[in-house]
Amino acid sequence: MKGFLTTPPKPGSSSELLRIAVPLVISSGTLSLMQVLDRMFLMWYSTDALAAAMPSGLLHWSLMSIAIGTAGYVNTFVAQYEGAGRPDRVAGAMWQGIYFCIFAAAIMLLFLPCTEGIFRLVGHEKAVQDLECTYFRILCVGTAPFLLSAVLSCFYSGRGRTMTIMWVNLAATVINAALNYWLVFGGWGVPAMGIAGAGWATVIASCLGVAAFIVLLLRSEDARPYHLLKNYQFDREMFVRLLRYGLPSGVHFFVDVACFSAFILLVGAIGKEQLAATNLAFNVNSLLFLPMLGFGTAVMTLVGKRIGEGRPQMAVRTTWIAFGFTTVYMSVWAVILIFAPGIVLAPYAARSNPAEFAAIQPTIVVLLQFVAAYTLFDGMNIVFASAIRGAGDTRFCLIFTFFSSLLLMVIPAYLVLRVYDLGLYAAWTCVMIYIVFLSFGFLLRFLTGQWKSMSVINETPAVSADEPRWEWDLSDPESISVAVK
Repeated sequence: MKGFLTTPPKPGSSSELLRIAVPLVISSGTLSLMQVLDRMFLMWYSTDALAAAMPSGLLHWSLMSIAIGTAGYVNTFVAQYEGAGRPDRVAGAMWQGIYFCIFAAAIMLLFLPCTEGIFRLVGHEKAVQDLECTYFRILCVGTAPFLLSAVLSCFYSGRGRTMTIMWVNLAATVINAALNYWLVFGGWGVPAMGIAGAGWATVIASCLGVAAFIVLLLRSEDARPYHLLKNYQFDREMFVRLLRYGLPSGVHFFVDVACFSAFILLVGAIGKEQLAATNLAFNVNSLLFLPMLGFGTAVMTLVGKRIGEGRPQMAVRTTWIAFGFTTVYMSVWAVILIFAPGIVLAPYAARSNPAEFAAIQPTIVVLLQFVAAYTLFDGMNIVFASAIRGAGDTRFCLIFTFFSSLLLMVIPAYLVLRVYDLGLYAAWTCVMIYIVFLSFGFLLRFLTGQWKSMSVINETPAVSADEPRWEWDLSDPESISVAVK
């Protein structure tokens, strides 16, 4: 293990990918665990609290997703500038992301007066509406630390220094879990706050995570060569480029989150039990999906770095290696969900109301079969979309996701649930079709190779003379031939 951490990995190798990806997978896994614990505690508290948490949380993420997707795209700028050998521009890119986050967080506060009207339009039961409003308001107040944490972590992820992100997120998860249990159920002089306690626990943990990143940036020897405090100026040209490439990425994120939010809201109109079952199934899905976002970020980082170095072909091999790892991971989870769903449901059932959980358990088991069916395609989606986004192909990602989600998921789900009344399982079939179609679309876009000539920075070096050309033979997936120029 010591050799793995200290020996410089070969570019384009699996060890290079794993060195960056494993800490990010663990980090993303902690975020997934944080959400699972949040939902699990709320399930123990009441079914109404669980039913309210997913729609209000998804609505907040939908509204914030454009900003957080744009802020997270600082990772690509950092990776490409690092590959091009421009540490001053690395620091400048991070500061432009910070300025954007401050503006976006202020915009989110404008939704506070509209909260009750928004959830009244959704049409959920009154008891659930009140809880949704409470949770949503708290998350809106915590928007600033959510966004700043995303930008500050890009300074490390974009340079491949992902261990720092892992330790910060691990600490934040432990703090969040402790605060969550304490504030939801009460104790030590604090009354039980229910869903409000879950919201405040998340916000406080995020604030402490930002504080940890700031301390590290100010005191770390690793950060000193970048002169972060000297390159804080607002750079209009770079800020515009961040918006040019980052906003499509952010809107892509928004479309992805919004379509699932719309689906949740449509399901909520059927009934509280169907909504709670769908929330829990998606919560289990996030347990699978979020860790793989770590591989996606690693792919974005390495593709961006290779673009900055002028060696885009090297990124092809990295992408296929990442696809192999995600396929193995998702396959294991698919088997568990099909043949042993009780393993993942046991923590939710542990302290929930037996009658309430028994009422929704058969539905949840069926929904988990849907998750198992599309989970492999979820991994394909993450890897190949991340690869082309790492080069700067964000507009395609936006346009393709927008029309796919609208035509294959949102509109069909509306027709299935509201017009033809075909039921919950027919609506989930729309979800499965959408994810499968999306994954093959990103795969085909990757295979065209158009992303290899893209760059989000001004100074792109010529292709290196020793750049190996990796050629993938689709008729023989085991073969990756290398022709050195």
